[in-house]
Amino acid sequence: MPEASSLRPSARPAEILLVEDNPADIRLTQEVFAEIGLLHRVHVARDGEEALAMLRRQGQHAALPEPDLVLLDLNLPRKDGREVLAEVKGDPCLSHIPILVLSTSRAERDVLSCYRLHANCYLQKPVDFEAFANLIRGLEDFWLKRASLPSRYAVTHHAG
Repeated sequence: MPEASSLRPSARPAEILLVEDNPADIRLTQEVFAEIGLLHRVHVARDGEEALAMLRRQGQHAALPEPDLVLLDLNLPRKDGREVLAEVKGDPCLSHIPILVLSTSRAERDVLSCYRLHANCYLQKPVDFEAFANLIRGLEDFWLKRASLPSRYAVTHHAG
């Protein structure tokens, strides 16, 4: 367990990886972040392969910081969200990163499969702007203000 001094300082904007292929949902998420005044940096992966390359900092993504939080859609091209979730949670270098599944699916099998793959939470994506904004506010309050997350430095230097 990281010491208190290694936790993400709340003054530093969080690095968020949004894994979403729908341009309208990407735009909506970015609008919500801007509208409610969240100053976190949001990086976007449009498919599962790109998400894994970004998380592993491969190729053109080598300079990206490790995200503090991943917002993951399930239905993605090339590699779906379940495959991304399984690979990330199965990788000791990445498994500590909280992954929040945001999906329009209300199917019990989707919820169960995500938790079996060790998702940190499963949230149904509201279609109404205000409801979506409230969801993002809640995520920010809980995951980025109240929850203790390991800092990138602590994980990088204490992983082995």
